Amino acid sequence: MKKKLWVTIIFLWVVLSTGLCFAVSDEYDHKIAVENIVFEWKLAGETIHIRLAAKTEGWVGIGFNPTSRMKDANFIVGYVKKGKVKITDHYGTTERQHEKDTKLGGQKNIADIAGKEEDGVTEITFSIPLNSKDSKDHPIWTDKDNIVLLAYGAGRDSFRAKHQFKTALKVNMSTGEFSALK
Repeated sequence: MKKKLWVTIIFLWVVLSTGLCFAVSDEYDHKIAVENIVFEWKLAGETIHIRLAAKTEGWVGIGFNPTSRMKDANFIVGYVKKGKVKITDHYGTTERQHEKDTKLGGQKNIADIAGKEEDGVTEITFSIPLNSKDSKDHPIWTDKDNIVLLAYGAGRDSFRAKHQFKTALKVNMSTGEFSALK
């Protein structure tokens, strides 16, 4: 019994001291944790509910189904400043740039926006349609793999700040199976 207690205490100390402790939520069916970023989601009819959290005091973001690098991806990027959540809906205009959907003739399709910033971790939650039928959004597939881009910026609350970390994954939204892309 004492050995189990000490193992538990040591485990908790390691997790808490690394600063990489992300709250686990029962609200989501699937979770991917890569480096210092966590992506959780739940499918509900024609909607996907998303939680992003990263070890940053800057922005966190996700992109869906680019055709090449960042081009044509549907991006949702957000940060929390002074307790207020700011989230924007962008479209990948080139392999290395993106702009607001609304500036390009698209629509902002984000609902259920919330977020917080605590202990150096920024978290945003939101919902988007799986198929918004917006010209600046590709559908998010439930019956085949999607390309998912995850990123976060350095500790600056600005959509103009460059990313500190980025990764590309192939993700099955129904099963939660994923693999890293090169």
